[in-house]
Amino acid sequence: MPLYNVRLEMAREPGFPNGNPNRGYELVLPLDNAMKIDAEQWKENPKACTVERFWDGERTELGYLEQHRNGQWVFDYDFEDEEDDETGFRLGEHSFHRGEYVSIAGHDGQMHTFSVVASTPVR
Repeated sequence: MPLYNVRLEMAREPGFPNGNPNRGYELVLPLDNAMKIDAEQWKENPKACTVERFWDGERTELGYLEQHRNGQWVFDYDFEDEEDDETGFRLGEHSFHRGEYVSIAGHDGQMHTFSVVASTPVR
């Protein structure tokens, strides 16, 4: 499975005119040649696809990339509690090339935009 380490940092938004490098995610994702999430590769080893959420000094949250039955990708921090899922907006359609943007709805449901600041193969 071609896994990549991907770092997302909060992009510019109200309250953060320059973005915020202290809010974001460290991801391990299976990416295809177009640098999009490879669902077939994810199915082979979903536990390898991890999420680490960092947020301005809050306790780091660890979880997994999950795909819901409707095809939507989420970050799941507790399999027993669907309330903690963070949903990516059309996450499966986005490229994870450096400089691209993705949107993720946080625990509170508010959508935030993040910039891909790094995307490197796992060694």
